[in-house]
Amino acid sequence: MGSQKILITGVSGLIGQILSRGLKSIYDVSGIDLDVSSEVPMSIVDLAKFEDLVFAFSNVDTVIDLAGNPSQFSPWSVIRDNNLNCTYNTFEAARLSGVKKVIYASSNHVTGMYEVDFPYSEIVKGLYETIDPKEIPLISPSMPARPDGPYGIGKLFGESAGRYFSDRFEMSVLCLRIGTVNKEDRPTQIRQFATLLAHRDLIQLVNCCIQSNHDSSFAVYYGVSANKWSFWDIENAERDLGYLPEVDAETWRG
Repeated sequence: MGSQKILITGVSGLIGQILSRGLKSIYDVSGIDLDVSSEVPMSIVDLAKFEDLVFAFSNVDTVIDLAGNPSQFSPWSVIRDNNLNCTYNTFEAARLSGVKKVIYASSNHVTGMYEVDFPYSEIVKGLYETIDPKEIPLISPSMPARPDGPYGIGKLFGESAGRYFSDRFEMSVLCLRIGTVNKEDRPTQIRQFATLLAHRDLIQLVNCCIQSNHDSSFAVYYGVSANKWSFWDIENAERDLGYLPEVDAETWRG
């Protein structure tokens, strides 16, 4: 496994830095980004400009695609002009370079509008009195997408692009609908007691994707820790990948 070459796009961002630290002792990790802030070798590349990036994908086994503006509040103009281009260009550069696997950082915001419905609407407010955590109807990857804004729409585009590249070019594409990852590595507001993805669980999940044998396949997984009030279904990640989250956000309750 140590000889595998891993390329992280958007390596200078929060998740890129977490994954760089967690994976660099296991794999040959490099990155690309617009900013120089990385613990692994990197190149400054604008992913929105396709002609500038193909060279960075040569001899890469797996791409972890984190590139794009990470703010869930990004306006459509930013998603349209930046994120969509970055996502498609990453898949196309991976295809042209013979990359076998892309791990695409999708988002829980692809299904964020479920949170206006009961019981999720109560859970995200911390109103647990009438809810049994063992009886929460979990939101699964097979349920219809319900993006909650331009950012979620952009991530759904990325999942669709991943499906196309998997079906058309036999590339393994694993999409991770990532929960809340923050620099504090703990809940900082009430919703995050349900949605936290702790750093060590994030690293474990991505490592499970790198090591998985789902060649020439497409799959969508939720990325969330073992939180008491989580409402996303990770059964397929446990079954397919061997993902076993270790952190429960309740550790920080009170």
